[in-house]
Amino acid sequence: MKQTEITFKVSLNENNLPVNIEWKAPDAGQNSSCKSIMIALWDEKENNTLRIDLWTKDMMVDEMKKFYIQNILTLTDTFQKATADNQTAALVKDFFAEVGKKIGVFQ
Repeated sequence: MKQTEITFKVSLNENNLPVNIEWKAPDAGQNSSCKSIMIALWDEKENNTLRIDLWTKDMMVDEMKKFYIQNILTLTDTFQKATADNQTAALVKDFFAEVGKKIGVFQ
């Protein structure tokens, strides 16, 4: 069985707020920095989602809005692939297309 690793290194300021986030995924040839990460983990024992949401002080509000909307839309793609529930996926995409327009992410 093959194993791989994805790592995140978060640099914090004196108030323990992220100032830099670096990540590596050697098998994918990725090594970069970013302004924000959202990680969702499924805890089967608790039957619940665990989340890690971090963003740097340099993340602008408009960037966060775009990041948020794009995350929901790509999560909807994942939901559609995993469940084949096209009707719910379309409903979510339509709704968040409107939300994206209202908050200025989409024209």
